[in-house]
Amino acid sequence: MWPESSESPQPLRSGLTTGACATACCVAAARALLAARQPASVEVTLPTKKEGSKVVNMVIESYQSLDKGIRTATIKDAGDDPDVTHGATVFVELRLTDTPGIQFKAADGVGTVTREGLMLDVGEPAINPVPRKMMTEHLTNAAYTYQYTGGFEVSVGVEKGDQIALKTMNPRLGIIGGLSILGTTGIVRPYSCAAYIASIHQGIEVACSNGIDHIAATTGSTSEVAIKTEYDLPEMALIEMGDFVGAVLKHLKKSPVHKLSICGGFGKLSKLANGHLDLNSRVSSIDLEHLAGLAKKAGADQVLQDEIIHANTSMQALKRCQAAGVDLAAEVCRAAWLKARAVMPDSVVLEIWAVDRKGNFVGCYGVDKT
Repeated sequence: MWPESSESPQPLRSGLTTGACATACCVAAARALLAARQPASVEVTLPTKKEGSKVVNMVIESYQSLDKGIRTATIKDAGDDPDVTHGATVFVELRLTDTPGIQFKAADGVGTVTREGLMLDVGEPAINPVPRKMMTEHLTNAAYTYQYTGGFEVSVGVEKGDQIALKTMNPRLGIIGGLSILGTTGIVRPYSCAAYIASIHQGIEVACSNGIDHIAATTGSTSEVAIKTEYDLPEMALIEMGDFVGAVLKHLKKSPVHKLSICGGFGKLSKLANGHLDLNSRVSSIDLEHLAGLAKKAGADQVLQDEIIHANTSMQALKRCQAAGVDLAAEVCRAAWLKARAVMPDSVVLEIWAVDRKGNFVGCYGVDKT
């Protein structure tokens, strides 16, 4: 629930990810091919992390026959989030294969990975792991339902995706030819600075009011699970700050706690280490030269510093340092701790934890391990 204010803001409407859209298209296409049915809408089970699974009904805009397959499409609704793919047509070209299993391909408008450092191997279509898992589970269920023993070829596309992708970081990251099919929960949480910051403040105040003396502020669900597991924290102690670390740090002057754990992705924390209190890509970006400077403090030689400067992503820079025995993550956490410490009350104990994309801790600072 959004906090009340004098203007009585309405809750922002959540939307659905491109991964959820592609999954809906798979469900519809499988029914068309295996049961000769073309439903106007289909149900998709989303892997939402906080609420368990959630079933949503999604409209299918069109069916088009293909050679040995069918094309289905839906319109992405991102809710009240200013997502560049809001209103885009996401489609799947599904074909049946004699060989069991599922093969993913990029259709028009979906990019291909061309550089290391991302979640997918070079040459793979830019369809991220969770959407792949969602589509695999739904297609496997369809095969079981209709007693189909063959496999599927899944080509995912987005109409005009190559043009939309120019508004994203994909070209810089080496994802060429279109968009990425994304989503870790299937749901798009609406982006609103004022409303989001208000909810962060409310979360801190509720924790304080209920005697919680240790809170954890996280950049997302992956880091939240990691720090919650580390300390066995109650839900009330968890503040999903997203990109608004400054909103947490400054509000502690009004609602102080005994201890604050900041836990986030390595790349996000590198922005805090560089002095940014808003970690969103609209406002701040990862500075590889700054990372190289921190690596130098941790013992990196000039060759390694140059490799960091020319890395594709912050995670690639981290992996290079790990391979060289240079603890870049700890140095980033230390620098982030110093920046955060400067804008929060001295009475609050602070620690910083960094995680990788899988939620594994890669570094920390200010942690009392005794």
